[in-house]
Amino acid sequence: MANALFDLSGRVALVSGAAQGLGFAIAKGLAQAGATLVINGRSEEKVGKAIATLADEGLKAQASIFDVRDVPVMQERVAAIEREIGPIHILVNNAGIQRRAPLEQFEEAVWREVLDTNLTGVFLLTRTVVQGMIARRSGKIINIWSLMCEASRPTVAAYTAAKGGVKMLTKAMAVEWGKHNIQANGIGPGYYITEMNRHLYENPQFDAWVKGRTPMGRWGQPSELVGAAVFLAAPASDFVTGQVIYVDGGILAAL
Repeated sequence: MANALFDLSGRVALVSGAAQGLGFAIAKGLAQAGATLVINGRSEEKVGKAIATLADEGLKAQASIFDVRDVPVMQERVAAIEREIGPIHILVNNAGIQRRAPLEQFEEAVWREVLDTNLTGVFLLTRTVVQGMIARRSGKIINIWSLMCEASRPTVAAYTAAKGGVKMLTKAMAVEWGKHNIQANGIGPGYYITEMNRHLYENPQFDAWVKGRTPMGRWGQPSELVGAAVFLAAPASDFVTGQVIYVDGGILAAL
């Protein structure tokens, strides 16, 4: 009984921005739980390497190359997945970018790039995929939030605004699509050891700040997001929607 609650066998999972980092870890975890995995990214080379890495570990995945901001290509690729692989049961919106600058110096073009990728891209991809979920009256949507949904720090205003938007967009999805038996939830990572954060954890001062600010006294490992992702993708969460699981080592619980 317990295994069935977390079994993803026979379910197709599309994970955006999954060629590396947190997205790759989540994608790998879903595949380990039995999902038929489709990895999305903009770089065919990076996605190919991710698929090869999974293959070395006995896990299968297929590629779908598109930019979440490019609607015509996205629609074509999603249709191909549903036609050639199967209906998409699980969508993980992980694709995102980070750009840093003092708020008063933030260039409009860069601001729009962050919001278009991190927020509008979530809307566009989900709007495309959810059509099939509505028709089948079943679906799991997992949006990757951030600590920045609840608090900010200098130079990340665009990212904070975008992730805060994803938080409320997730709630709107839950409200509008609950009647179709679709659950929309979020995962909020804390500070993790990823390539995107390399310049942060290699900075002794910032590394010390993170460890001192986090009750567990360390950075997270990408694999530590897998449990939350599998739960939100599986039958175990069929009556959970509009919620977020912060996997942050306790940082938001501490003053």
